[in-house]
Amino acid sequence: MNTIFNLGKQALALSLLIAACTTHCSVVLGQGFQIGFAEIDITPEEPVPMWGYGDRHATLSEGTLDPLKSTAIVIQAGKRKLAIVGLDLGRSPQEASLQKIRESIREKGGIDASLIAGSHTHHGPIVELFDEPGRGRGRYDAAIRYNQRLEDAIVEAILKADALRQPATMGTGHRELEGFNRNRHSKIEPVPVDTRVGVIRFDSLSTGQNIATLVSFTGHPTNISSQIRKFSSDYVGAMRTTVSEKTKGGVVFMQGASGDISVNRGPHGDYLGYGAALGREVLKVVDSIEPKEIEKPSLRFKEERFTFESRTDFRNPVVQGIYSVAFFPELVANFVEEYQEGIRPRLTVAVLNKEVAFVGASGEFFCQHALRLRERARFESLFFFGYCNGYHQYFPTIEAVAEGGYGADAQVAPAQIGAGESLMNQALMWLYQIR
Repeated sequence: MNTIFNLGKQALALSLLIAACTTHCSVVLGQGFQIGFAEIDITPEEPVPMWGYGDRHATLSEGTLDPLKSTAIVIQAGKRKLAIVGLDLGRSPQEASLQKIRESIREKGGIDASLIAGSHTHHGPIVELFDEPGRGRGRYDAAIRYNQRLEDAIVEAILKADALRQPATMGTGHRELEGFNRNRHSKIEPVPVDTRVGVIRFDSLSTGQNIATLVSFTGHPTNISSQIRKFSSDYVGAMRTTVSEKTKGGVVFMQGASGDISVNRGPHGDYLGYGAALGREVLKVVDSIEPKEIEKPSLRFKEERFTFESRTDFRNPVVQGIYSVAFFPELVANFVEEYQEGIRPRLTVAVLNKEVAFVGASGEFFCQHALRLRERARFESLFFFGYCNGYHQYFPTIEAVAEGGYGADAQVAPAQIGAGESLMNQALMWLYQIR
């Protein structure tokens, strides 16, 4: 009888311990809020064609101004994980590479959700060439080798960040920066401009040391002449350096809806001076944030690809010839393959801890898309990431198409008119459904 009684007491004690740990020790069970950061160099080691300026055509790179990076934050909230990856590239990886990366991090790290985006620097490498006849093989083998290395490096950065996860606190903040950017498209007053720099600060729960800072700002990184054929992160690298030197943590930059937004270097000098000035503004936001422990971490996400008719007939040989002259044939062949059945952008929405929303879209969205979504979604912190999880050219607003001009014309904005609004409406519905 005593043995049975003692076993009963032990069982009761064990059940109470499990109940207490379920409530108070979620970090131990791997169901708390954890953050990891990692950075990997992704600068090409061989000369390859450069991304972003048509006047270069297929001219090869001639060295490096400053290194290109893949920076990754992995967030674990409860049982789910999200990778947010900023790349010093003109765009995110092409579709085949993106799926290989995602499959790898899912199998090796249990990471189901990812927002992988390019900063849109125009001094990065071409990533749209393939190991197939007429699509890169034989002429641009170095670029094909780079694509493989890039896939491996992005996976390495994400898995390293995942391995370095630790219990963390989090806080968000933002600041409106007048004069740092401008609308390069619209001539109709009032001219829309997204002046917000948004920041998320992640600190160690145990030491208070900064783990990482996520920075989102809107502005084309086109501050270096197309005649300079050397790799550079443009202003983004200088911003990251300025912030990390003060915080002692990692920094991930995510570009906003910058389809119609350029930066204003103004009194800040070259791209390095501008990046440092932007970094100082970011630090003001960082200092204003008081990170808090997340008592009930949660992560919900939804993603889908959509199909829109194309305003440009990419199957027309004459159209293909015009694009081939403007760029080069192998690059155009890959875009024709991607777009011949319609324009298929990807939309990714994630909500962290019921308070912070991330919306990633695979193209160059005009800033009013993000501004209107932020207003309508009614989240205190909503981050829009352009050039994210794919690339499907420009997405102007309906008003911008009516106004005309570069970025709104069918040659670089092939998706049917109103595609951007449709995607933002879908994002809005998902956000409300999730919340």
